[in-house]
Amino acid sequence: MSDKEVLLTSEGLEKLEKELEYLKTVARREVAEHIKQALEFGDISENSEYEDAKNEQAFIEGRIATVEKMLRNARVIDEKAVKKDVVSLGSRVKLKDLETGEVHEYLLVGSAESDPGRDKISNEAPVGKAILGKKVGTVVEVAVPAGIIQYKIMEVSRH
Repeated sequence: MSDKEVLLTSEGLEKLEKELEYLKTVARREVAEHIKQALEFGDISENSEYEDAKNEQAFIEGRIATVEKMLRNARVIDEKAVKKDVVSLGSRVKLKDLETGEVHEYLLVGSAESDPGRDKISNEAPVGKAILGKKVGTVVEVAVPAGIIQYKIMEVSRH
């Protein structure tokens, strides 16, 4: 992973800090206990519980390293500086699909915080890229596998 700047909302920063604390305290302790229990089964060469516990340990340590690096490279979006008339990171945006008439509402966040299932889209995703820096009333085109979708920016507000 490069030392790319990680853009976060204050909520996203807090979530990562809590995850790191959990991984370092609870998860590490739990996996150490799993390893200890697996070793009690005897011969580790044919011990699937031991292998599973070591794999879990490797995953946790890898995630800790990733989260620590993200936090080192984090830049928190100043939500007070988010403009109300231009789409920027931290903006809540209402988009109208011009073909179907459906209205979608998204929060534009950095890629580390992206969660499309919770309507948080990344500034690096196709829709995020298309709307970034645009004003209310602007029509944007987004290339998707099925073709081109046109959205009209209906409203921009702070998170």
